[in-house]
Amino acid sequence: MKRFASFILFSILGWKMDTNFPINIKKYVVIAAPHTSWVDFPIAILSRMSSGIMIHYIGKDSLFRAPFGFFFRALGGTPVDRSKKNKLVDAIIDIFNSKTEFRLALSPEGTRKKVERWKTGFYFIAKGANVPIVMVTLDFGNKQIKISEPYHTTDDMDRDFQVFSSFYENVKGKNPELS
Repeated sequence: MKRFASFILFSILGWKMDTNFPINIKKYVVIAAPHTSWVDFPIAILSRMSSGIMIHYIGKDSLFRAPFGFFFRALGGTPVDRSKKNKLVDAIIDIFNSKTEFRLALSPEGTRKKVERWKTGFYFIAKGANVPIVMVTLDFGNKQIKISEPYHTTDDMDRDFQVFSSFYENVKGKNPELS
């Protein structure tokens, strides 16, 4: 599957990846941005599959209903009911703490729409589970996936978010006006 995904992503679709996901770290949060289109999902799944590393994700619960729910689960997804407050951050921290190996990808925007500020759940998950954050670009302007070194959060949230912001500077999403 790794070769097949690599062939599609790199040879057919023409994407590049500057490095691979960290393999020597068993737990981390992946933030992939910008998230501006449904096309982000297949590109992200192909990049994950081409790396050979399982990275789970969460998605709105409507994606996991029939007839395609089995497909999204098979790809490592877990449904989330976003219509109510359900202590999701704490539940995900518990998952990290209960497993010896777990990587979770999230969209920091939380939506495909343009946002002024990112959601902070990914940050508090990483802090609460004491795991690093790996930043990933989905740069449609250059057809490039850029993967950061693992970043360990500090006690200065504003500084941490400046690091995140600078990593994604000049990255164009599929729909650049939403980036």
